[in-house]
Amino acid sequence: MMGVWAESLGYRGFWVGVIAMILVVTGSNIAVQYPINDWLTWGAFTYPVSFLVSDLTNRNLGPAIARRVVYVGFVLGVLLSLYFAGWRIALASGSAFLVAQLLDVHIFDRLRRGAWWRAPLVSSTLASAIDTALFFGLAFAGTGLPWVTWAIGDYGVKLAMALGLLLPFRALMPKVHSAEQAEA
Repeated sequence: MMGVWAESLGYRGFWVGVIAMILVVTGSNIAVQYPINDWLTWGAFTYPVSFLVSDLTNRNLGPAIARRVVYVGFVLGVLLSLYFAGWRIALASGSAFLVAQLLDVHIFDRLRRGAWWRAPLVSSTLASAIDTALFFGLAFAGTGLPWVTWAIGDYGVKLAMALGLLLPFRALMPKVHSAEQAEA
């Protein structure tokens, strides 16, 4: 009986993760087109949530399912971004997303048994650096837009959000742990 419950939790958790990824990626690709100033776009405040999604999925369902969430979120997020944000942003976002999220899943999994905060903080910090460099370089280089300062500002926000999102991660951990224990 417990196995059926755990299986349905995994199925539901997978689709919750995929839907969250699609919303975050598509929303961020729309928001990045609206600069706040020469240092920030609105996308800086939405995209870091994708690391929270992958980290919670990884904690709850393991790295294999977290990678599947990344792959499905990648495909559907890029398709929607083509429509809502254009080919250059969709291509840049998809490339950066895939590399950074898979790196995040890998690092998180390697550090998951340490202090509760270490895996999400370290994986998000390192993966965000890669994501930022890839995305802004591919999306805006050669356009005349202030993409270097946007990248610097974006990475600063991602670092602050990685710290700030530790609180929701910690708050959601008891639910995650109960799901892990139910599978055992």
